Amino acid sequence: MTPIGELVRGKKGLIVGIANEGSIAFGCGRVLHRLGAELAVTYLNAKAEKWVRPLAEELASPIIMPLDVEVPGELDAVFAAIARQWGKLDFVIHSIAFAPRDDLHGRVVDVSREGFEQAMRVSCYSLIEMTRAAEPLMAAGGTILTMSYYGAEKVLDNYNIMGPVKAALESTTRYLAHELGQKGIRLHALSPGPLKTRAAGGIAGFDELLSQAAARAPQGRVVTIDEVGQVAAFLISDAATGMTGNTIYVDAGYHIMG
Repeated sequence: MTPIGELVRGKKGLIVGIANEGSIAFGCGRVLHRLGAELAVTYLNAKAEKWVRPLAEELASPIIMPLDVEVPGELDAVFAAIARQWGKLDFVIHSIAFAPRDDLHGRVVDVSREGFEQAMRVSCYSLIEMTRAAEPLMAAGGTILTMSYYGAEKVLDNYNIMGPVKAALESTTRYLAHELGQKGIRLHALSPGPLKTRAAGGIAGFDELLSQAAARAPQGRVVTIDEVGQVAAFLISDAATGMTGNTIYVDAGYHIMG
């Protein structure tokens, strides 16, 4: 059987969502870089650049650009740069999510319209935009991965409005997989267990959630960002060409517990 590394080596992909060295997106990038993939990396804004650029350079990224999906033109600029430099794209890792703090910490029934729309815009609609931009660059097929969480399926304390948003993201992934399947473009949502990322720090009571997940998971622990990256590498590789439209749990078995 061909090793995964040989099935990933030389593939060119975009990683969106690295904030620091603890980001799931960085774990994915680190694994893919080790396997020989070439990576374009984005950072949110000038403030984030000082943290992300050194990580992108560690990944030997030839394309390092700003991308805030709420800023008109930035997403188009990133894909235009990829088209100029590579002329193709083999994969995209979409690992961004956001909800305003007050809306995230409040009840779903109390969420503001503006907060809901922003959470959906950043966390879900941006996947549609990136898929649309990637489609013409994936003439030979490709893989698009996004990041979800178990709160999309079950009600979890303090996950609040991000539960419905992530549920929409998972459904969107399935519909995009259906629409693009005959073009050889595959989509999946990865659902890691709780990880101590910068984004997770915005969830109230997250440390307690983390310890509870470790205690309940069959493996008695939480996963690492590199373990998520290893699953991402498999899905991006040609070993997974028969799979699309799935929500894939990488959570030490936490999701099977009643």
